[in-house]
Amino acid sequence: MRAYSAASEETVRTRNLLKDWAGEGFLTQAQYHQMEQETGCELRRTNIFLRLVLFLFTLIIVGAAAALIFVILQPTNQQTIGILLLIFSGICYAAAEQAVSQARLYRYGIEESLAVCSVAFLCAGLQVSLFSGPSYSTAPPEAEFLVPAAGAIASLWLWQRFGFHYAFLAAMIFVLWLPGYWTSSQMARHLIVATLYATGLFVVVTARPRYRLTYRNDEYSIAEALLWLGIYLAINLPFSPVNLLVHWWGAPPNSIAFSRPFYLVTWVVTWCLPPVVLARGLRGKDRAVIVVGIAIAILTLVSNKSYLGWNRNSWDPMLLGALLIGVAVFTRRWLANGPSGIRCGFTAQRLSGKDKSWMNIGATAFGLGSQNASIPSPQGNGSDVHFGGGDSGGGGASTKF
Repeated sequence: MRAYSAASEETVRTRNLLKDWAGEGFLTQAQYHQMEQETGCELRRTNIFLRLVLFLFTLIIVGAAAALIFVILQPTNQQTIGILLLIFSGICYAAAEQAVSQARLYRYGIEESLAVCSVAFLCAGLQVSLFSGPSYSTAPPEAEFLVPAAGAIASLWLWQRFGFHYAFLAAMIFVLWLPGYWTSSQMARHLIVATLYATGLFVVVTARPRYRLTYRNDEYSIAEALLWLGIYLAINLPFSPVNLLVHWWGAPPNSIAFSRPFYLVTWVVTWCLPPVVLARGLRGKDRAVIVVGIAIAILTLVSNKSYLGWNRNSWDPMLLGALLIGVAVFTRRWLANGPSGIRCGFTAQRLSGKDKSWMNIGATAFGLGSQNASIPSPQGNGSDVHFGGGDSGGGGASTKF
């Protein structure tokens, strides 16, 4: 089911580890070059910036090509437009498969953009051909859930086939739309979303031990972390994305009401879930799950006053920041005071250059996105500027020199 062979992906993982180790000084340059030559890889890769550029340009090219076809054919029937969109979806997916199998592209941006376009065209084609125009009157309204369901299934296939982490996140976002077509009860929608995420979590946790020491462990780690986060957000009513979808459809804020028992149960669950996630991550030394556990613990502290109806104070963020700083300093010192700076297999020392590279990427992106505050003020139009006639005053030179 994978587009890449296991040997190729293991080689990519090994080369990434070598780069991290060399960046932290665990390997000399001679050792790094020797081991890099021994792990040759036929896949074509690029850096994150060129990857984003190629992704964007491929999106523009695909969109322009589809628009050109519509301009040439000028279809007027809704079903014809939908069929064309479905054809575009198939063409984009076939092009993504060819880019991987023939050009051997790996996280190159081009094949990723083609795969994303295939899902977008698939959802748009189903929506237009089945639930727009005259066909909408013949199709039952409840069947409209097929569009997000198809998007979720297609996104999961991209995650399974190509290993795109964001495809799994896209599938989770598609799932958020499903309960809206099945029930009008807000409580039922939250429960349905949480149940679907919990089912996915059970599948991932069950299948993950088979890939514990392989390249797919990172994929399942991120998937498990996202599912834990999704379950928490579905239960945490003030921060739930289900409520955001209701607001986007134009519902007033006071239209979302929950029974008091359900409201109190979700409040208790928001306090019980962070320790469970943290324990799961610490037991398996899973960094992604640990990060999610810390994040939802912070969200629990932030949303507690909203749950209980307490008034917010201007100094609340300051207290939260002081608490986080204190916990971070205590944890770091506790780990540093252990034997060789290690306690229970954890250390506060950085063992990989991956963190440093991501920090450099974030700093570069922030510098490119932020406005330059040191822009000089505009000069005048030069009408009142008077020059000295060319006299430099140095070495006896003058205008007649």
